[in-house]
Order: sequence, then C-alpha cells, then structure tokens
Amino acid sequence: MKYISLLDEKVRCLSFYLAMEEFVARRLHEPDCFFMWQVEPSVIFGRNQIAENEVNLEYCKAHGIKVYRRKSGGGCVYADMDNLMWSFVTTEENVGFAFNRFVNMVLLVMRKLGIPATGSSHNDIMIGDRKVCGTACYHLAGRSIVHSTMLYDTNMDHMLKAITPGPEKLEKKGIQSVRQRITLLKDYLQEDDHPKSVDALKAFVRETLCEGEYVLTEAEVAEVEQIEQTYLKAEFINLIQQ
Repeated sequence: MKYISLLDEKVRCLSFYLAMEEFVARRLHEPDCFFMWQVEPSVIFGRNQIAENEVNLEYCKAHGIKVYRRKSGGGCVYADMDNLMWSFVTTEENVGFAFNRFVNMVLLVMRKLGIPATGSSHNDIMIGDRKVCGTACYHLAGRSIVHSTMLYDTNMDHMLKAITPGPEKLEKKGIQSVRQRITLLKDYLQEDDHPKSVDALKAFVRETLCEGEYVLTEAEVAEVEQIEQTYLKAEFINLIQQ
C-alpha cells in the first residue's frame, strides 16, 4: 500500500483533505492508498445530517471551530491537532469489505502496540467498552474511500460543546459522560517502547501499514484545491439528502 504525501507539511483546512481523498480515488492508479492528516479545531458532519441538528453553530463560531460536511454517512465528529485522521482509498468496491479491510488494518496497528482493541458491529475501534476510533465510508466509481478519527488526545471541552448529540446518544451530564463513552490512545502508550506523541504514532502507523510513497506534485495539489471548492459551496454544506 502506497503512502500519499504532500510536498510540504503545512496544516490545511479539513476540506482539502476530503478533496485529496477524492483526487487519489479518481486520478491515481495504485490499488490501495493511505495517508494521515491533522486539522485545526473543526467539526465534520455526515452527508445525511442537518448541521443545525448536530452542531452547536454558535459555539463553533465563537471559538473559531470550522464546520464541514463530508460525502460519507455516519455521525458528527470533532477533530483537532491532538487527534489523527486516517484516509484509506482502495479499489475494493464492496463497501462492507472495504470497511473490514480498514478495521483490520487499524487492529493490526493496535496489536503491534500491545493494545487489546476490537472492532464493533458499527465499524468502530474499541478498547474495552470505550470507543477510540470511528469510521465512515463512501463509494466512487471503482473505488471506496474509508476515513476515520483516531482519538490520540483531544480538547474534551470543545468535543462536548461543539457537537449536540441527541439524548438517545448521550445524556447531558457534562464532560464526564463523554469520557465514559470514549477513550484516548495516549493513555495506553506509557511503556518506553511506545510512540509518545502524535508524530511518533504517525511514523509507527506508516511503517506498519505502508510500503513506498507517492508525493503529489504542485499541479496535482492544484487539482485537489479545485475539488476542494465543491466542499466549500453553501449548497453542499446545507444539502439535505432524503
């Protein structure tokens, strides 16, 4: 599996990385591609969700948290520089099989870290009864795109207040109730031979899963930026699919 890199390491908007997934799926011919990314505080909600029902828009505006829609389904996610986003693009057209392959990739990383993680029926990664990584997937012609949020660490206050899950998902008992549903990977990386930072974890994941690298050219990055504009249009962000 090839690792897809950029010429520079600057942090871009979340919409750029969603567009990068599409570019890789539509333009590159590698059967399996993978890359990781981080963003400044952002909220991303699923293709079938209504932003006003899922996101505390006033809180996000007041705290400089950007809001985006993705083309995959699933729930609303908060992301920041303390967690790690994973993108997997594969020629596997069966979404269920693509999910399964990705989950097994994540579990392989966890096993190598000595962490007893498991996959759930919802394609989440669990440590015990707590979620450490959620996934979502969608299909393009000849390709499947699977992406996830690995909770290495996060701003718990933002996570609680930027997202407004329904009462069936989360009783409103404050940050402690969130911590009862999720766990942070950093809490399991205490031994001397474990990666101790997000950057060290990224290097470990890449070494474990990938062979070889493809670096996007300036012209290809410009194409990604063109695709990105489709994610920034008001009609897409406000889209409601039945």
